[in-house]
Parts: sequence; C-alpha cells; structure tokens
Amino acid sequence: MTIFQLEIQLVAAVVAAACALPGAFLVLRQMAMMSDAISHAILPGIVVAFFLTGDLSSPLLIIGAALTGVLTVALVEVVNRTQLVKEDAAIGLVFPVLFSIGVILIARYAGDVHLDTDAVLLGELALVPFDRLVLGGYDLGPRALYLMGVVGLTGVLFIALFYKELKLATFDAGLAATLGFLPAVLHYALMGLVSVTAVAAFDAVGSILVVALMVGPPATAHLLTDRLARMIGLSVLLGVVSAVSGYWLAHALDASIAGSMATMVGVLFGAAFLFAPHRGIVAVMRRRVRQRWTFAQKMLTIHLLHHEDRPEAERESRIDHLQEHLQWSADFAGRVVRQSIQNKLVIRTNGHLALTEAGRRLAREAIVQA
Repeated sequence: MTIFQLEIQLVAAVVAAACALPGAFLVLRQMAMMSDAISHAILPGIVVAFFLTGDLSSPLLIIGAALTGVLTVALVEVVNRTQLVKEDAAIGLVFPVLFSIGVILIARYAGDVHLDTDAVLLGELALVPFDRLVLGGYDLGPRALYLMGVVGLTGVLFIALFYKELKLATFDAGLAATLGFLPAVLHYALMGLVSVTAVAAFDAVGSILVVALMVGPPATAHLLTDRLARMIGLSVLLGVVSAVSGYWLAHALDASIAGSMATMVGVLFGAAFLFAPHRGIVAVMRRRVRQRWTFAQKMLTIHLLHHEDRPEAERESRIDHLQEHLQWSADFAGRVVRQSIQNKLVIRTNGHLALTEAGRRLAREAIVQA
C-alpha cells in the first residue's frame, strides 16, 4: 500500500466520521432527506462566497454554505407551516430551486473557473493527496484531512457540549421547550453543522457520497441499537468501515471510489436490514413464527382448561378432536401438541391430553390478559 492510498483512506474515514455525527440526529428526527436538500441547496452559497472572495479555498465558502443551509431549513419550515403541503413536499420544492440558482450562477458567471457541478456532485478522492498543506516548508499531508478533521472535531465538541439538550429535543421537543432548552436554536445549530460538514466534504467526495455517509451509517446503526450514545459510536464505526472497504472495492474493480464507498454503505445497511438481532427481517420473521406457535399452545391450554372437569372433557381432550374444534390441520395440531409436551404444558395419555400445573397457569394468565 502506497502513501497516497493511505492518505485517500484516511481522508475518506475522517469524512465518514464527520458526516455520521450530525447524521445520527437527522435519522432520529426523521429528517434524513434534509441532508440531501442541504447538500444540494448550499451550492448558491458557495458560488456567492466565491464571487466575493475569488478564492476556492477561502473559509468564507464554508460560512456562505452554512448560511444557505440554514436558509434552506427556514424556507422548508415556512412552506410546511402553511399546512398546504407536507414537509417532504416542502423539501422537494425548496432545494431544487436553490440548487438550480447555483447551477445557473456557475453556468453564467463562473464557466471559466474550476467550480462545476460535476465536482460538486461527484468529487474525486483520488486527487486528494495532490492538494497538500505546506507550512514553513514542511509538507503536513492532504489539506482535506485537516479541514475535515477540524469539522469532525467541531461536531464532536458540539454533541459533547449539548448532548443532553440534543437528546431531549430530538425525542421530546415539547418537553425541551418547557424546560427552557430552546429546541429551535438547537435545531438551527444542528442544521448549520450539517451544512458546514457537507460543504467541507464537497471537494473530496462530492454531495452524493456526503448524503450516503450522513444517512446510511446512522440508519444502519439505528437497526442495531436503541441507545443514542451507542448509535452515534456505531454510526462513526460503520461510516469508517464503509469508506475503507469501499476504497478497496474500487481498487479491485477499477471503479469510482465514491461510488464504491456508497455501495458499501448500502451493503452494510442491507446486511443489518436482513440480519439485525432485533429489527432485521430475519429476526422479525423468526419472532412472528415463534409467536404463532406460542399463541397456538396458549389456545390449546385454554381449550383444555375450559373443558377440564366437565362431562365432555374426555371427548374434547382427544388429539384428533382438536382439528374439528380449533380448525387446525392434522400436521399443525400434531406439532402444537408435541411442542406443548416438550414445554411441559400438557401430558398425553392414551390419545388424550391433560394439563400440567404449568399449563393451567399459562391458560389462566392468558385469560386474564385477554
């Protein structure tokens, strides 16, 4: 592995970690598409800041983008509050307009400079090692590594300082307002952080990968845990794993680095979607099957308890009678009986079933709960 390959992976990992931090709160607030809106809508802010400074490396570009991101959120909320359209429609109305304004400004006034829509959308991680940070004659490494490091550290400090407030405002904004935590201010501060993170990552990875890294890892982590602190940590870890594995996938296939990283984000999400211990599709299906058999065993014990010590008890306790009374197939009835015997809920004697004490207790509890 060459030093350039290592630098590309370092930058990608830092970008992934920086994007995952605010992304966790976007996913929990059900605002995942806001990251897409902001990452596109901040383009006019970048262009206007470039017109004012004439320098693509000026920090004013980040400030302009952050302000445009906050403007995007404000406009979406203004449109949504009219109650004429829902929030998703408001996002779909606002960000294409702002993004189109940025594209028009670039095409009309900045066609002869290196500020184009392809660079903004797609980025190019392979070029990151060639933009060096040199201080006092010393080459300190890729400039993007330090820029995204500062942005990521800012995200860490923001979450650490306002963790309690962010947690409360995310899950119960009304209570946060009652306690004086100013959820609206926190909301706009979080959107500002999203904007800064997005524009800082633009030059390296482009807006498409920014959206993938900001939404994919947190969404995957949300399938794996219900604890906020653990979700944030998992989001960062999954983002880094997606970035590094995506690089080597691109290396093996000679394909787009950003595209391969976004693909790995999808692969990890798909794996969690299928195999997450509690929320994965496989776990849900297994739980439904288990619940089906548990319910059937409860029905069997209730049936036996209802007819216990009655004249018809002998007839109703026959195994073949279950097919008629409970409308079960022979195979299903036989399996329920076998499982009930294994769980020591019933005993079988000469083709008849009788409840054990555990079976009677389960039946009574089920009747009370019903």
